[in-house]
Amino acid sequence: MAKGKKYDFQVIAEGETWSAEILRQASARKVVVSKRQDGFASEDEAKAWAKAELKQFMEQQIERNKRKAEKREQRAESELPTDDDL
Repeated sequence: MAKGKKYDFQVIAEGETWSAEILRQASARKVVVSKRQDGFASEDEAKAWAKAELKQFMEQQIERNKRKAEKREQRAESELPTDDDL
């Protein structure tokens, strides 16, 4: 299985201004815009925002995944049969 980037960013020119988007690969064919900011005066400003925001976004996702994994473990432990159930 090929492994690609789950998260990336894209910079788009819209007339005189620039926009930046944080993208998430939802499936093999579907890409979802997770965050968007527009109104940048230059491409460099948009790229700088996107890189910083992507880093922060990924850190938040890592923390979220850890919390969900802990809850999943707790739920699995609580569903284990006890000696009384046997």
